[in-house]
Amino acid sequence: MASPALLHQVGERALDWLDAHREYFRLREDEQTTPVDLVDRLKPIGELAVNMRVLFREGVAGSRQRARGGALLDFAWRELLDGGNVLARLQDDELFSPIPLEIYAPFHEEGYRHPGLEASIAASQRTRTWAALEMQPARRLAVLGAEARIGLEPSGDFDEALGRTWLGRLPEPWTVQLHIGYDITHTVFHITNWGEGRDRMPPRLAEYLTLYLPAWLEDWADLRHWDLLGELLVVDTCLPRPVLDASVWERYAAAQDGSGAMPVQGGMPEGDADDVFDQVHHPTLVAAFASAMATSRAMDA
Repeated sequence: MASPALLHQVGERALDWLDAHREYFRLREDEQTTPVDLVDRLKPIGELAVNMRVLFREGVAGSRQRARGGALLDFAWRELLDGGNVLARLQDDELFSPIPLEIYAPFHEEGYRHPGLEASIAASQRTRTWAALEMQPARRLAVLGAEARIGLEPSGDFDEALGRTWLGRLPEPWTVQLHIGYDITHTVFHITNWGEGRDRMPPRLAEYLTLYLPAWLEDWADLRHWDLLGELLVVDTCLPRPVLDASVWERYAAAQDGSGAMPVQGGMPEGDADDVFDQVHHPTLVAAFASAMATSRAMDA
């Protein structure tokens, strides 16, 4: 099993980088013209909120980490989202987009509220169109989970949606390619609400993942694809008996830049600070997520 000190250090360094680069999460002036650009800039804010929620929930943050995480979450809500008004405007412009709901859910879980946004989401959710929107099965799980997290009656059957995912069908493990890997990880995240309800994992899926996940971890570590590897390391922590493989974690930790950033694949990119941020913010958020979950499981062992 990986050293708890190493597991914790990965997350601490990632949080240092996220905090130091908080201003880069802002919507840029030249991106305020199209809804697509707005959504692309909002998704990292939602991911940041999920990570801070996990850090607080797992109880692995020291007083310094918790204070910085709380300040980051408050910054995201008040300054980046204007107290939720940015999401409310997007919801008004895109009545049937689930994006505002998905981004709002982790903030709602941490006590932030925007009654107008909630009313608008609820009104859209009552339409037949909301449930009829076509989307990938794993994405449907995300919407159903977000509805439940803000207190809405889910607009569909979770188990039925799960059965339509790649993982739900237990296909041949050797067919896993990059996009399928991400489908697997996000299916697990939505089943467990980002690792909170690990007991919600159906036994047949847990058995399948327990059998094949070690090989996938080795494959993506060999390919030095740190972003997907980090997500797969989170999947390990959602299993009944996580491995927390020391060799894989040591390779993952060694890939982390001295600044705390985690590259997507290979080494750190070079270029304009904005462009570098756009390339590494997701794998760095994943590193914080994986660290919090793995540290918590190591402490329970």
